[in-house]
Amino acid sequence: MPFTCSDICKIILAIILPPLGVLAEKGCGVDLLINIALTILGFIPGIIHALYIIFKY
Repeated sequence: MPFTCSDICKIILAIILPPLGVLAEKGCGVDLLINIALTILGFIPGIIHALYIIFKY
């Protein structure tokens, strides 16, 4: 499945501030809360989770 411009923007958001990337992909929900918790616990796990959410959906 090819990437679109919005996917690239979401990936950049996920690297800079992971919850914004998840918010742009899935909206406000459980995935956003999980990502916020992971970002607070460690920045790298938040990035990994955000990229996983973006690539999965």
